[in-house]
Amino acid sequence: MYLGIEIGGTKLQLGLGPGDGTIIGLWRGQVDPAAGGEGIRRQIVAALPELLRSARVAPTRLKAVGIGFGGPVDDTRQRIIKSHQVAGWDDFPIAAWLGDALKVPVFLGNDADVAGLAEALHGAGRGQSPLFYLTIGSGIGGGLIINGDIYRAAGRGAAEIGHLRIFDRVTSRFISLESIASGWSIGREARDQLKTGKGAQSLLRAHGSSSVTAQHVGEAARKGDPFAVAILSRVIDALAEALTSVITLLCPRRIVIGGGVGLIGEEAFFTPLRQAVAERGFPPFAGLTEIVPAALGEAVVIHGALALAKTRADR
Repeated sequence: MYLGIEIGGTKLQLGLGPGDGTIIGLWRGQVDPAAGGEGIRRQIVAALPELLRSARVAPTRLKAVGIGFGGPVDDTRQRIIKSHQVAGWDDFPIAAWLGDALKVPVFLGNDADVAGLAEALHGAGRGQSPLFYLTIGSGIGGGLIINGDIYRAAGRGAAEIGHLRIFDRVTSRFISLESIASGWSIGREARDQLKTGKGAQSLLRAHGSSSVTAQHVGEAARKGDPFAVAILSRVIDALAEALTSVITLLCPRRIVIGGGVGLIGEEAFFTPLRQAVAERGFPPFAGLTEIVPAALGEAVVIHGALALAKTRADR
């Protein structure tokens, strides 16, 4: 039996499973950023006995732990480099800390990487290699999975597509993909435009110019709202530019897109994105890479953390 842990900026999850794509017990909680990393560590210590009891799993059955952390990590030292959302994680030796407490091996990975591993082994990328995973939520993360292994390059990360600089046709300058296409950026762009008086007839007006989110933009775009569609067109343009570069450099068999923005749907999001990528792609690679939605939902990082624990412990 393995333990998987997801540590994010707003969410904490612990899950138990055999590492085969099934979860037999799941605990979910909210992070209090003000409590810092120490507060999250206290939550983990308190939640684990509760999870084991509810799943009727004896602590002695745990073989290993996998962690998907929302930030950069150091593979060699198995330490967190830092969190961009929560203080108190700088250079923290989380594998040693939890390993000493549980007396089992602990394996640390970036959350987007382990989510990509989950989709490659048990989700929308099963049987496809190389697989490129992209999560578009409050931020944008990426992971490259080759033959069931996370590609980590020199040991501090790879596939950080959210930080790829893209030429933005609206501002006529190069800015990060995350600053254009993340959920936070989509909501901000809609709010800023509404406050200037644009989108006077938009469905988004019903939410108030200060409260519109990326989810609202997606819902309005699915209903054909021209203002929301125009906001998404900038997002899709930037994503197409980034994914065209990914395909040109790596030519993965499949690109899997997860996160809240990926839930906008086929007609308003995936169809125009695939079309834009096809129009810009390197001709010899045409038709070699599929772009599909993720399959594992909110538990994707837990699935990946369990898979990380199992694959690393079995080596």
